[in-house]
Amino acid sequence: MANTRQPKQAKRTRPSKRQRSKDRSATLRRTLHREVPSTVGVLADAQDFAEMRRYRTFTFDDHAGYLRHVEALLKHLSTRQLHISVALFDPDDFAEYCTETGLDPDTAAGRSCYTAAVAGRGAGLAYTGQPLDQLLPQLINTAVRQATWEYATLLLADAGGCADCGQDIGRAAFDRASRTLMRLLEAAGPGRHHLVCSIPAPDEQLLAVLHAEGAPEAPVDVDASEGAEFVTVLATGIALETPGGVVLRTSTADAPDRLHGWRLQRGRLLPLTAGEVFSAYCTDAATGDPISPEPGVEYCAGFDITTDDPDHCH
Repeated sequence: MANTRQPKQAKRTRPSKRQRSKDRSATLRRTLHREVPSTVGVLADAQDFAEMRRYRTFTFDDHAGYLRHVEALLKHLSTRQLHISVALFDPDDFAEYCTETGLDPDTAAGRSCYTAAVAGRGAGLAYTGQPLDQLLPQLINTAVRQATWEYATLLLADAGGCADCGQDIGRAAFDRASRTLMRLLEAAGPGRHHLVCSIPAPDEQLLAVLHAEGAPEAPVDVDASEGAEFVTVLATGIALETPGGVVLRTSTADAPDRLHGWRLQRGRLLPLTAGEVFSAYCTDAATGDPISPEPGVEYCAGFDITTDDPDHCH
């Protein structure tokens, strides 16, 4: 005769109130962990890496191996669904930061605080899984742009007041630069625009790049951060009344790219002739030797950029 009795089921023990509270706390902590951003500081080149090896607590001894560990860390953090950013770690700036803040540079805490401070200045990039060899050039470019903007801003702040009218020279120059850029983009018309502004400053050459998109019967689309950097660099040349220049490359469908140029003279952009634009692009700056013209490009004169700025002041 078949046995029709059902096997006994194991009795389930209900978690205690204390265990349920602990489980809930652990779940909440995991939730909070996913909401805490992570920033990783990276020594991008071998020279910076070598400088950091003077610190006893920095235990890496090979730059290539160090970068592999950094990439592995980034990948691990990304699996935890965290927001991750990467910042450039500058040993000289780090040493100055520690001196100013009283932190011990030979500690992990000092390196961590510095990395957070750099990221707070907006010089970091989001990590979205891209290979480190692609991320590092972008990171270096971001750091250079940030340093250029900070230096140009400092020069504008130190410009003082106009001896004739008492106006703040830096503020007036920034306003003029903003209006100049607006007029330039309006006159450039439809197309994809690539602008470069180069200004000699007391300690370094300032360079700003701006990308913009112009469409018929529509406002020009400009990246806000690039626009602010471009205007700040141009304003520095206006405030200091240094020589400088702006070049504009416009691309449109089914047509050659057009190159225009201007020189900055006494705070105003004056158009170059087509010959001057050609000469600037087709001459090696280091040797003075001629360079072959770029195919598919028209070298054009700059166009007039008029603003309502007074002649007697910035």
